[in-house]
Amino acid sequence: MLSKEMIEKYVIISPEVQNAMDKNLPIVALESTIISHGMPYPQNLETALSCERIVRENGAVPATTAIIKGKIRVGLSEDEIKFMATSKDIIKCSRRDYPYVVANGLNGATTVATSILTASLVGIKLLVTGGIGGVHRGAQETFDISRDLQELANNDIVVVCAGAKSILDIGLTLEYLETFGVPVLGYGTDEMPAFFTRRSGFKLDFKMDNVDEIAKTAKTKWELGLSGGVLVGNPIPQEAAMNEAIINEAIEKALVEAEEKGIKGKETTPFLLDKVLKATDGNSLKANIVLVENNARVGAQIARELYS
Repeated sequence: MLSKEMIEKYVIISPEVQNAMDKNLPIVALESTIISHGMPYPQNLETALSCERIVRENGAVPATTAIIKGKIRVGLSEDEIKFMATSKDIIKCSRRDYPYVVANGLNGATTVATSILTASLVGIKLLVTGGIGGVHRGAQETFDISRDLQELANNDIVVVCAGAKSILDIGLTLEYLETFGVPVLGYGTDEMPAFFTRRSGFKLDFKMDNVDEIAKTAKTKWELGLSGGVLVGNPIPQEAAMNEAIINEAIEKALVEAEEKGIKGKETTPFLLDKVLKATDGNSLKANIVLVENNARVGAQIARELYS
């Protein structure tokens, strides 16, 4: 956590979030890459505002994170969220980009990695996202592994997601998390969710049916001096889950095209998701919205227990 002096220098905390911090109220951090790069307009704006509303309705305070004109923002106004949803001058900002964007007064959307980093700078203990980044297919040759995993391993935070996108190597992602001691808890499931679908074929060690179990596990981990995060896999609601065969076929075709076009690094995921969107006639976007809103609901409920 940053010192008060450094927070005053680099960070702007919204009045709502500051009030929650002062009173030790439950807070849910939210990323902004899903707003600026993850969805088209106006669905990106509508979803961001909807997630904040759902967090409030479930008894917590939303803290959407971003960098605007070089200032790290913890909690955005509706106008600032609209800016993130409509501006073309926003950098998709991972850890390596973070100091450059801040130092040069630029605008940055926080990925899962930098949302974890931002939350940790001010002491927020829970983050909601759509899907966690992970080990990419073919990583044994490309070394393409999302920074999300290291930030999760290095910071005391609970991250609620709908699992890992099936464009990733989910098995290797779980192995990586195990190596760095990150518990992966299935909320109502004993299998790692795969973002658009509820099942991936990869079993989890811990299934938990109540949010208080999840909060208790995280608290115990930290009280024992076992630093690092906890990942919660919250499956997409059944009614919104997509057909696994259709999704997997779309992904396989997109992976081939990405290889042919030489698309690598942080451009890979947006490219693949765009191809999946087109292959599913827009249904993947609808599923994405439902799962993010569901994560916001569950995340707020966990936060209430975590801050109690």
